[in-house]
Amino acid sequence: MIKVYSTSWCPGCIKVKKYLEKKGFEYQTIDVADKHEDREEVFKVSGQRTVPVVDINGKIIVGFEKKEIDAVLESL
Repeated sequence: MIKVYSTSWCPGCIKVKKYLEKKGFEYQTIDVADKHEDREEVFKVSGQRTVPVVDINGKIIVGFEKKEIDAVLESL
């Protein structure tokens, strides 16, 4: 399962989601602007208060890091 913690106005978040779509992967979006609980969840999984944060089967990637995303996706 792929989760993307994001906001609707974050440029990096938009890029991550478009990139995953282009590669044909489905993902769940968690908009951290909506609920305090979601902001706390992203901090718990990543130690960060910034977005995007991508969770691919428990592997956490902070930011739009193509090489890291590709490496994890290849291992699926």
